[in-house]
Amino acid sequence: MEDMITFQYKISPEDFTRAGEASSDVKSKLKSMGVSPEAIRKVAIAMYEGEINMVIHARGGEITVNVTTEKIEMILDDVGPGIPDVELAMQAGYSTAPDAVRSLGFGAGMGLPNMKRYSDEMDINTVLGEGTTIRMAVNL
Repeated sequence: MEDMITFQYKISPEDFTRAGEASSDVKSKLKSMGVSPEAIRKVAIAMYEGEINMVIHARGGEITVNVTTEKIEMILDDVGPGIPDVELAMQAGYSTAPDAVRSLGFGAGMGLPNMKRYSDEMDINTVLGEGTTIRMAVNL
């Protein structure tokens, strides 16, 4: 494997028809690279949860995935409203998703908790009115 391989994805706001495509594509690419099934599973879950959060709450954004021999890093950068209370948002079951989103089966309040659960490292940098950057990593 090269020193680092990077994949980038643009995420559209409120586009539930394409939600999950980026995480699915990364999963496929990691399989073809011979990454362990457990690492692929963790990346796919953490990234999917982040991708869905971007679709529900943000006004679009980008996901960058960097793959090295040591880890897979996912950087989710959005231009949404920011997270007013990160500690509260990290509580399982807490959700600010609108009823219309919940009626589609999303917004159960497990996004951020699952992102943390399935990544080895996670950092949230959020500014109200400007957006949020979440960095996650899965060690290889």
